[in-house]
Amino acid sequence: MSLLIIGGTGTLGRQIVLQALTKGYQVRCLVRNLRRANFLKEWGAELVYGDLTLPETIPPGLRGITAIIDASTSRSYDSVTKKVDWDGKLALIEAAKIANINRFIFCSTLNLEQFSNIPLMKMKQGIEIKLKQSNIPYTIFRLTGFYQGLIEQYAIPILEDLPIWITNENTCVSYMDTQDIAKFCLRSLQLPKTKNQTFFLGGPKGWLSEEIIKLCEQLAGQSARVNKVPIPILKLSSQILGYFEWGQNISDRLAFAEILNVENNFSKSTFDIYKIFKIEPEDLIQLDSYFLEYFVRLLKRLRDINFEDVQKQRNLII
Repeated sequence: MSLLIIGGTGTLGRQIVLQALTKGYQVRCLVRNLRRANFLKEWGAELVYGDLTLPETIPPGLRGITAIIDASTSRSYDSVTKKVDWDGKLALIEAAKIANINRFIFCSTLNLEQFSNIPLMKMKQGIEIKLKQSNIPYTIFRLTGFYQGLIEQYAIPILEDLPIWITNENTCVSYMDTQDIAKFCLRSLQLPKTKNQTFFLGGPKGWLSEEIIKLCEQLAGQSARVNKVPIPILKLSSQILGYFEWGQNISDRLAFAEILNVENNFSKSTFDIYKIFKIEPEDLIQLDSYFLEYFVRLLKRLRDINFEDVQKQRNLII
């Protein structure tokens, strides 16, 4: 089976590429910047130029392709958001129809319906609808937050003694590692019962912000400076801004936290999804293990840097 992966240089996309290659798939990546994506070529993927903002560049990349995995998204502060997440993805769906693609896997976002006032969320919901109407066999994954995003939100501020901004919401969020999400995406290609289905995918355990902060404090050996923002103030701020940003600023992270914190029922059926995909909960990466590995690697790196500095000073003395 040959795969075309969109968003292969991203946090999730690169994990999908790596696992697909490991499993023996023929992998092609549609990329805008061949030089930036060169590491994917070194892994064994074929690179082909394509830009969702330029629909005419999409069809050539689909020649000989069996399935598409779309793990791409723009950022709302980009001027090309609509061109990528609406115009470009509509063009991708049309090209997939012409190419007779056997499966289209679309990575979407949790709680879209509750945030239709946010343009990016509305576009993603619209693409889900268009994909279902296209008659292309599809699998849609509504995803929660990634472990990888929590490093910048919690771990780094604690290590650098910077404030952590959270909402006053106490809803648990079932974050996942992108390695595990990639596992589900690829497993769906082998399971007929996942065809034309939408899955609300989350991790086996929900985490409160306070619990994540406490975990990071224990591993870092220092306390966090926590600032809480009430949800009503956050909602008012979102209305004033008029759009949702996916950047790395405070308002972005808080707005994303609001989306994830909306009460949902997907966690109640999480273990049923695991059964469908034949994946055991204990085989998934746990958040505490992920953070432990991060801090161990970081401390090792700091020790190495300190050792190098000591060696340089010794050489200067000699």
